[in-house]
Amino acid sequence: MRFGEMGVAMMMSVRMASPLLLIFLIMIHRVSSADWGVSYSPSHICALKNSSVIMSCTYTYPTGYKIEKVFWSRLLIHGEEPPDLSEDPEYSQRLQYLGDKEQNCTIRLSHVTQKDQHMYCFRFITDKPGGKWLGKPGVTLNVTDLQVEAPERVTEGHNVRLTCKSSCTLTDRATFIWYRNSQPLTERRDRNNQLLLQSVRREDAGRYSCALHGHTYISPAAQLNVSYPPKSVSVSISPSVIVEGDSVTLICSSDSNPPAEISWFKGGTFVGSGRIYSISKISSDHSGEYKCRSSNEHGEKYSDAVTLNVMYPPRSVSVSISPSVIVEGDSVTLICSSDSNPPAEISWFKGGTFVGSGRIYSISKISSDYSEEYKCRSINEHGEKYSDAVTLNVMYPPRSVSVSISPSVIVEGDSLTLICSSDSNPPAEISWFKGGIFVGSGRIYSISKISSDHSGEYKCRSINEHGEKYSDAVTLNVMYPPRSVSVSISPSVIMEGDSVTLICSSDSNPPAEISWFKGGTFVGSGRIYSISNISSDHSEEYKCKSRNKHGEKYSDAVNLYIVSVRCFSSVALAVAVSAAVLLGGASGAFMMYICLTKRMNRRSAMKESAISDPGEDTYTALELKSTTSDLYDTLTTVRPRPPEDS
Repeated sequence: MRFGEMGVAMMMSVRMASPLLLIFLIMIHRVSSADWGVSYSPSHICALKNSSVIMSCTYTYPTGYKIEKVFWSRLLIHGEEPPDLSEDPEYSQRLQYLGDKEQNCTIRLSHVTQKDQHMYCFRFITDKPGGKWLGKPGVTLNVTDLQVEAPERVTEGHNVRLTCKSSCTLTDRATFIWYRNSQPLTERRDRNNQLLLQSVRREDAGRYSCALHGHTYISPAAQLNVSYPPKSVSVSISPSVIVEGDSVTLICSSDSNPPAEISWFKGGTFVGSGRIYSISKISSDHSGEYKCRSSNEHGEKYSDAVTLNVMYPPRSVSVSISPSVIVEGDSVTLICSSDSNPPAEISWFKGGTFVGSGRIYSISKISSDYSEEYKCRSINEHGEKYSDAVTLNVMYPPRSVSVSISPSVIVEGDSLTLICSSDSNPPAEISWFKGGIFVGSGRIYSISKISSDHSGEYKCRSINEHGEKYSDAVTLNVMYPPRSVSVSISPSVIMEGDSVTLICSSDSNPPAEISWFKGGTFVGSGRIYSISNISSDHSEEYKCKSRNKHGEKYSDAVNLYIVSVRCFSSVALAVAVSAAVLLGGASGAFMMYICLTKRMNRRSAMKESAISDPGEDTYTALELKSTTSDLYDTLTTVRPRPPEDS
């Protein structure tokens, strides 16, 4: 029986003993148990989870006993021997006996856990019967973990205190180590269990944990949530190059706590909410500056503006002209306007021919040669577009003014058209002049049933607001058949032997061919028909015929009256007088006058001849001045001579 068990039996028997005996027995027990005992220091241990614990222990027993077995046990079961922890699989690898079999009963228990929380007692057994001892109460072991106590949220700029708490007061003299986001705060080793953060910053936010110096165990992390207004607000755009028709995403990035509400603005106009702002099938209308606003309960902040640069092919391509009214000699500027992104390259075309590049196409000292349709082509990497064609309308005064005549050959009675051609801009007003006299207006001047009276020089005048010009004169040459055909005779009185000229006068165009007829017989051609040394044989009716391609016409017939002058007797004179009577009146008298005049002229000629040529025997002895004219002059009207034999 153990000494402890012996004490219990003694106490039970004491109840039936006398008081004196009881006192004696108690005294004996105290003396006996004084040699047996176990002492623990300390008797209560608060150990950190996963640490090693040393349970210091000493024991005593009476002299004369020999220790045969020592061990530690964590529980006591009535009627059963306490189990040896060194034989328990849960302890065998972690329990190390540091004492001896004499007095020291210290042990080390490593890697303690919550399951190790018990009261542990030391047990020793001696070599004598009943020599056993269990030291109780033993060492009470409490195993604790560490917990960081921190406020749920702290506002930036405030002070905050974090506490590393355990469920019991650690026995060891602890030095605390703090961690933020698993990184040790080496500058913060405190002997107390608190971490003070002054003027907390948003960078101080994170997961905080604590540990004891020299121990591997680290507490679970506690989140320190630092509240602060938004900062670092920015916008990113995807894709980076935006073409019209693409889907575009704008993302607002913001550092804030609590998370901020995001609003989107185009220019100064609200367009949407949320961290992501999406535009499907983007167009150039969406181009502009965008920014987001990040706001929470502590404040707000705008991002820098970003430009949404939407690329698109050229459109709204047009040409403007300066000045609006262009006069030959002016300087002219054509400007191509085009809406495109990126800016387009501009090419210029006159008709279909390339003439230049650049937004502005200039022409100095313009002429009508530049009049044409112009257009520009706007092209960039996304497409091309042509402007509508514009006409370069160059104003200039009349030039190249000319007259054409239809038909080319004009015959009297035809209808005639004169056309004035003129190059001018604006179109000119046309005036017509015959000689210097105004005769009409309009590009076409018409004459119906033209006559030779219309012949002459015609010209047109072309005039507009910029100047005037006359055409060269054209001659209106009216063709017509002969007319006013007549014959004139020279001299008017024809004496036998004279030279006579017959002239045919004719009005025609073109000039007519003239034919002469004696009676009905053709006798010659040409405007003049001459007869030299005329005789009575030439007496007849004469007429001329005037003929051109347009017709012919005869003159009236004329008679040739040939006068014969001779020296006759009074008989001859009587005949002459008779002839004069026959001719009658003034005509007969005129003929007599003519005859006498001719005769006197001839006498004078003969006298002169006789004086100049005495050898001439004709009329040599005749003294005309002494003779009486009526004795020698005879007037004879010569008519066609009858045949010799009649």
